[in-house]
Amino acid sequence: MEGKGVFADIVTYNTLINAYCREGLVEEAFQLLNSFSSRGMEPGLLTYNAILYGLCKIGKYDRAKDVLIEMLQLGLTPNAATYNTLLVEICRRDNILEAQEIFDEMSRRGVLPDLVSFSSLIGVLARNGHLYQALMHFREMERSGIVPDNVIYTILIDGFCRNGALSDALKMRDEMLARGCFMDVVTYNTFLNGLCKKKMFADADMLFNEMVERGMVPDFYTFTTLIRGYCKDGNMDKALNLFEAMVRTNLKPDKVTYNTLIDGFCKAGEMGRAKELWDDMIRKDIIPDHISYGTVLNGFCSSGLLPEALNLCDQMLEKGIRPNLVTCNTLIKGYCRSGDMPKAYEYLSKMISNGIIPDSFSYNTLIDGYLKEANLEKAFILINEMEKRGLQFNIITYNLILNGFCAEGKMQEAEQVLRKMIEIGINPDGATYSSLINGHVSQDNMKEAFRFHDEMLQRGLVPDDRF
Repeated sequence: MEGKGVFADIVTYNTLINAYCREGLVEEAFQLLNSFSSRGMEPGLLTYNAILYGLCKIGKYDRAKDVLIEMLQLGLTPNAATYNTLLVEICRRDNILEAQEIFDEMSRRGVLPDLVSFSSLIGVLARNGHLYQALMHFREMERSGIVPDNVIYTILIDGFCRNGALSDALKMRDEMLARGCFMDVVTYNTFLNGLCKKKMFADADMLFNEMVERGMVPDFYTFTTLIRGYCKDGNMDKALNLFEAMVRTNLKPDKVTYNTLIDGFCKAGEMGRAKELWDDMIRKDIIPDHISYGTVLNGFCSSGLLPEALNLCDQMLEKGIRPNLVTCNTLIKGYCRSGDMPKAYEYLSKMISNGIIPDSFSYNTLIDGYLKEANLEKAFILINEMEKRGLQFNIITYNLILNGFCAEGKMQEAEQVLRKMIEIGINPDGATYSSLINGHVSQDNMKEAFRFHDEMLQRGLVPDDRF
């Protein structure tokens, strides 16, 4: 360009810098910025705002803060766009303290926050449960003369729904509609998510029907929200109906949708229907991941179908997906449930040799399996292994050991376990005392059974009075 006698001016350079920054090519933008002085040009607010945007786009927030300081040293006055760029990025990181600091700095420098400023700050506060502060800033925004739109109302509604405050969310919706704002698909989805989390499925159905009647087209998130909710509730027929409706509307279910449905059917013990969905997913060229395989493996193991689980594990290996800790724990649980403790222990050794470090769940599962066989010796070998590995005993570990002693009639040893738990700060629960009470009852030692019954009551636990 310059070779032809045409020289770029600051407008051209700002345009190029802005283009580079929009594409995330910040170093190229800095090269242009550094050439300003040699060309007799001074960067202005537009130049620096573009650089700030580029840095935040690629996650270089700290460097962006340094650029802001440089701007101030050059005597440039930041505007709302300057601060909003930083505010949006830091809110995306959920750093509330830093976000509030930037917002306050705007005010100190006489820069009036706009709708973007308030939306960003209110959003980070609301989704992190700071609803009072979010609402306080919302009212501050109104007092400053900024008219809230449906986006900022939806942000607040989402915050209330996330925290289970549905009545407050509904009040916000009423205020939103009274101001002439409208509920769009995002607002409806926000409410549907809140209702599903509270298991208010009749209300969710009514809202879904209202949405359709008002001409709103349910989107991918609408269906996946409802499918996930019904799967968690165990209503697999309703979840499957929604899945089929989703397909009819030409929305393509993804891996997460399939994993959710497959998990629901596995938990319901309907492995046939889970396998049908698995096969459908494969037919549609949706590649199963660790979660997919782990879900079906757990379903097979929980249903006592260990051979099918092992076959699926072989398929997983053939696809180049290596078992992780969750997968290994699932198979250990499968072996234990089938009563094949030698294979379960062998698999523990195999996972260790493959570099997968067992956790407390791995050992607790095996300890439970050996205790059910009344093999206290093997159970304590595993307990010693846990200690050597530095794994912390939790309430489950102690309850397993205690219950094992009780089952063997070793009540003195069981009480020693109880006192050890209390000594190290692990509070016994209902299962702990039930084991002790039942152990003494089985030995016709009602005095001791009632002693532990009373101790249980003193700890505020609800006893099972069936003994």
